[in-house]
This record gives sequence, structure tokens and C-alpha cells, in this order.
Amino acid sequence: MSFVHLHVHTEYSLLDGACRIPLLVKRVKELGQSAVAITDHGVMYGVVDFYKACKAEGVKPIIGCEVYVAPRKRTDKVHEYDAAMYHLILLCRNEVGYRNLCFLDSAAFTEGFYIRPRIDKELLRQHAEGLIALSACQSGEVPRKLLAGDYEGAKAAALEMRALFGEDGYYLELQDHKLPNDPAINQGLIRIHQETGIPLVVTNDAHYLRREDAEMQDTLMCIQMGKTVDDPGRMRMETQELYVKSEEEMRALFSDWPEAVENTARIADACQVEFEFGKYHLPEFKLPEGYTDGDAYFEKLCLDGFRRRYPEEPEDYRRQLQYEMDMIRKMGFVDYFLIVSDFIGYAKRKGIPVGPGRGSAAGSIVSYCLNITDVDPTKYGLYFERFLNPERVTMPDIDIDFCIRRRQEVIDYVCRKYGSDHVAQIVTFGTMAARGAIRDVGRALNFPYAEVDNIAKQVPSGPNNLHITLDEALKLSKPLRELYEGDTRVKTLIDTARSIEGMPRHASTHAAGVVITRLPVADYVPLAKNDESVVTQYTMTTLEELGLLKMDFLGLRNLTVLDDTVRMV
Repeated sequence: MSFVHLHVHTEYSLLDGACRIPLLVKRVKELGQSAVAITDHGVMYGVVDFYKACKAEGVKPIIGCEVYVAPRKRTDKVHEYDAAMYHLILLCRNEVGYRNLCFLDSAAFTEGFYIRPRIDKELLRQHAEGLIALSACQSGEVPRKLLAGDYEGAKAAALEMRALFGEDGYYLELQDHKLPNDPAINQGLIRIHQETGIPLVVTNDAHYLRREDAEMQDTLMCIQMGKTVDDPGRMRMETQELYVKSEEEMRALFSDWPEAVENTARIADACQVEFEFGKYHLPEFKLPEGYTDGDAYFEKLCLDGFRRRYPEEPEDYRRQLQYEMDMIRKMGFVDYFLIVSDFIGYAKRKGIPVGPGRGSAAGSIVSYCLNITDVDPTKYGLYFERFLNPERVTMPDIDIDFCIRRRQEVIDYVCRKYGSDHVAQIVTFGTMAARGAIRDVGRALNFPYAEVDNIAKQVPSGPNNLHITLDEALKLSKPLRELYEGDTRVKTLIDTARSIEGMPRHASTHAAGVVITRLPVADYVPLAKNDESVVTQYTMTTLEELGLLKMDFLGLRNLTVLDDTVRMV
């Protein structure tokens, strides 16, 4: 291995990157490259999907991000001075680097967000350990100063970064995308290298897999900005070179600098981050005053609840309770039950309507005795093993319904009790489905609205076609197929829609999911902000794979209606 792509934007550089993760990894392998990096714009959304895809194909994953650095402090937000932020590539050497990158990317959203998530040099100084930095594209600080004719300023910035990241931790990025400014920037970077010894590395700012994908990526950017392809004033990439190139192509571009090509492999060798799946990281229940043992407190609550629920204390029910308590202890879920029981108790004390129980949790006598559910499992012959089963160790999953109007009060209580940095809501992604992809592409290609509407309506809809793909729609819908085969404009529209179909379009907040952690959430996963909600950058399924505790706080309108009705009566 002597060349590795270290500057790559996947589909999680939303509506900008078009390297779809599974296809990216396959393409890299096809080109004979044994490692590849992920460096999305300001986010780490796709990191775990990327890691798993790489491992499945036997390609080494390099975890990274192209961060935005504020020109002054991350808290400064004056448009005149702070709108022009710098890019910087950060790659993780090890677990410490991964944790530092998670922290930096989280702070970029929670503290530094202005137009984009931003960090600053103060944060970099505190969290540079375990990271390798590259000077980035034309929007990096060093290239931008070179372009402005400030060679000494560019050199000083490069030396500052080397002091931060160490002799082997900072590289000057040579790029050649056939853009007018590339030669001048490269000359300046080479001069800095010759005068300071800061090493060079070659990269290609990959936004798509093959040269012919440039138009599709251009359409994506139009969708992002609400522009059409024929708008002369829109932002666009003035090149078709931003693709995943072969080692031969990269060596030909930089034939005078073979060591800068070799440095890509050197950096890849230095980066080693492994994710651990299936190991639980459960939060710790904060015991009330006077209690030091969670097990003893759990037993007391269960037995108190048992006497309240079953005043006659039938022996076979007590045996079932003991069996469930032993199983919960053995599986390490005592704190989980105490946490759920505690916040449901809070809701009930505050008069917040709570559902009687949902799903398999209603099969547990412990749930019933802890007031988590109000359904007696013995009365209805419900099975505990559907809920928790030692043969198939999975996290218990208790979905709780709250009045939709007051659900947030319960989440606020959990934040106060465990610390707001230990609680986060969960991200979810809106993706471009078949009809939506046609409409988005149609707008970008400047098709008349009525025509796009007609084409989109030929995609079969209804309950049986909820997740239909455009490929399936072309087989099922004769009118759509005839439009596709009979009109080259429509063919271009549908082919472009097919190429972006399924990509994430925007990030939003999951309607119910909340994660609670023992250490601050950013120690485990990066955070983002959606409106005012702090959310994890990883989705619910990824959090579960990483062993974090996810709970569903469901807002149920029916409970609110019932509550209002009772008040009116």
C-alpha cells in the first residue's frame, strides 16, 4: 500500500458529498488501495457505518472529519469577521484521538455554531492528543493566506499547527484539481515545506466516486442551496476532478513528490481506531440519601411494590418476582430499572399522564411492582421471557407513553438528575425516497412544476409501496417506464434521481429516543444540535450496537386528550 485517500466526503456531508459509503469502500478495494479515510464536513454522522463497511471488505478505516476553525474565538459571531472560517482535516491515531475528535465536534455544535459548527485554536490546543492534522483544501488557513499573498502569515500558521500536533502530526496538503489557484497554492506549500521541514502529503478532495458523477454531485449542491443548474450566480465546483482517483493518477499528478504520496500510507499506518460492539455502557442510578447499595434499594422497592400490588402475597407470584429480580441482577440491568421507575414516579407525582404499559415490558412482574407498568402480567398470563431472556442477551427496551404536551418535563427532570451533559436526544435522517428524489432533481434541473409532479405521481404509492425504489417503480409502472424510455430529458431526470435516491437529505431529532450515559455523552459519541435540541450524531441502532442505553419517551396525543376530557368533566 503506497497511496491512501485521506480527504473524502461521503453522503453524510449532506447534499454535498456523494461518495456512498458501501460503494466507496468497494471502489477503493477495486483500485487496490487497502485503507481509506472519512472526513465529512463538520460532522461524524457516518463514522460507524463507514467503519463497519470497511471491516466487511477488508479495508482499513481511518476515522476523521474536516472541521471548521473559527478565525477568532468560537464564541465570536460577528458576520463581518467570523463568517469566513477555515477548514482543517483531523484524523484519529487512536482511541484518545477519537474521544478528542468527538469532544471537538460536539463543542463545534454546542458552543461554536455560527453558520456552521466551528471549533477554535484554544480547543485544538486542549484536545490535539491522538490526532493528525492536514492543512485541507483551498479553504484551509495556510492555502487561504497563500492566496491572499501573505506568505509569512501562511508559514506562521503552519508552524503553529506543527507546534500543536507535533513533528509527525501535521502535514501540508498538496492538491491538483485543475483549478486556477492550485499551482500557486502548491508552490507556496512546497516553499513552506523546504523552509520548515513540515512534511507534504497528497490528497484529492473526493466528493464523488468517478469523474462521470460530477454532474450528479452538482445537482445535489443545487438541491442543498435551492438553486437550479442553469443559475449563473450559484456556488459550484469548477472542476470534474473531485473523484476517488487511482494511485497511478495521483502519482502522475505529483511525479516530483513521490515521498508526499508515500506519506499517505505512513499516516494510514499511524491510525488505528477500533469500535467495540455489544459491550454495555449503562448509566449509574443516583441513589437517594441514606442508600449506598443499588441492589438493596432495588430489592426494597420491588418488595414494597409487591405488597402494595398483591396484599395477600401469593407464594407463586413471589417466586416469579424473585426469579425476575435474580435475572435482572444477573444481566446487570438493576440501574436500568431504577432509572425508569424513578422518572415514571416523577411524572406521576407531577400529574403528567403516563401510559399503562406498552410491549413486552408489560410481561414483567418487576415492572408492575416498580410502577413502570400498570398491567398485571399474572392476570393476563404474560411471559417475562418475551421481555428479558438470558438465552438472547439484549438490552431491555421499555417504551413509555407520556402526555405529548408534558413529555419534555420528564426529559428535563432526567437532565437535571443525571446532568445535561449525560443526556441527549437522538438524531434521525430524512432520506430521499423515490418521489421526493424526482421532485428534488426536477427542481434543480429547472423542469416545469406540473411536468415533475406528473412524473413523480407515476411512482406507485400506497401501503404496499411505502419503500418502493425507482428501479422497482420502473418495472411496476408502465406510464413511468414509457416516459423514461420516450424522452431523453425525463431519462436524465430519473437516472439522476436514482443516483441520489436513499441518500440522507437532512438531520432531525428522533421523535422519542433519549440516551443516558454514565460519563458525559460526548465521551462515547459526537453530539450535534438540531434547533435547540442536543442530539447524538449517531442513530438509534448505532447507539444500541455501541452498548449505550436508549429509552423511548413517546409523546402520545391520546393521553393528552383523555387528560383534557377528565378535566372538562
